[in-house]
Amino acid sequence: MARTKSQPAPTVETTPLDGEVLTANQNLMADNCAVVMNQFGDGLPYERTRLINEARFYMAQSAEAMLEAGKRLIVLKENEPYGEFEQIVREQLGMPERTAQRMMQASLKYLSPQLEAKAPALALLGKTKLFELIAEDDEDLEALAEGGTVAGLSLEDIDRMTSRELRAALRDSRENAKAQGEVLAKRSSDLQQAKDELDVARKRIQGQPLDVVIKELRVEVTALAFEVESTSLGKLREGFMKMAEHANDAGQDHRTFQAGLIHQLEIVLASIRSEFHLPARQADTDPVWMAAEEA
Repeated sequence: MARTKSQPAPTVETTPLDGEVLTANQNLMADNCAVVMNQFGDGLPYERTRLINEARFYMAQSAEAMLEAGKRLIVLKENEPYGEFEQIVREQLGMPERTAQRMMQASLKYLSPQLEAKAPALALLGKTKLFELIAEDDEDLEALAEGGTVAGLSLEDIDRMTSRELRAALRDSRENAKAQGEVLAKRSSDLQQAKDELDVARKRIQGQPLDVVIKELRVEVTALAFEVESTSLGKLREGFMKMAEHANDAGQDHRTFQAGLIHQLEIVLASIRSEFHLPARQADTDPVWMAAEEA
């Protein structure tokens, strides 16, 4: 059977890149390269072989040396053509690209102007723990190096922990912070809803006799107070019970977190008492709901 004559591929017209745009891109790349060389080049001209050898040397050393290796990887990446850097990492340095990316991220993090002076203290924690801490704020890490804490942990605490324990502690801290934020947002929403309901009640009772107004206001506010009480004794207790079960199963202690929530509620109630100059309730006085019914 005769072959079908192949048709020539259509010619694709290419539009040459505008000279000004090309020049602008080249200038931008040169500026970026100059910034990287100024920060990480140690005042030396770019030389691929030297940087590869130095990176290989520092990779075998301590966590602080890992940051030095990361510096060289940053310079290599900035100066090598697209695709060449990945080949250097795989074939000449013998490491996965993901590892190289983490090392560069660590160098950018810990050798930033804000943290560079603290890097030696933080590097004592080791490479793996530096990777675990990389997501923390620079201000928190700076405070940690100066004797403060991150997630309630000091440098000494972190040094004694395993990397797995540190990862779990940081995860719990983030989850607790998120939970507290959600609690505060929910409380703000509930307070706004209560205010709106009081505004509606105020408009409804306008023009009525004073004794009726007082009675309806007390009934309205008592209902709101009962709702707050039932929520704290119901849903909050239920949540605490779940946390207690989790603590028994996983060996975690949530009491400090729970105490913080209770303390926050106590502060809110105390601020309300202070704002309205309320006297302390005497033990032999009638419950507030009884006073509301008698009004």
